[in-house]
Amino acid sequence: MQRVKVGLIGLAAVILLIGLASLVIGSASRERPVSAIGAPQPEVVANMALDNMAGVSSEPLAELGVAPSTNIQAPATP
Repeated sequence: MQRVKVGLIGLAAVILLIGLASLVIGSASRERPVSAIGAPQPEVVANMALDNMAGVSSEPLAELGVAPSTNIQAPATP
């Protein structure tokens, strides 16, 4: 009988800890984000990332000279 009692107390403790963690995480996610003066704005950062991706080639190793390029171009005809 004592094993059952200890097991039920342990189960209750785990459920209590999970409920407490859920409350803490839930209250943290409902807070408004703080915007400091001079902090990066998400829409500006997203636009900068898109601009940076425009000039990126699909073969960065070939640009560095580490691997051969897989783009096979036909030789120029005179």
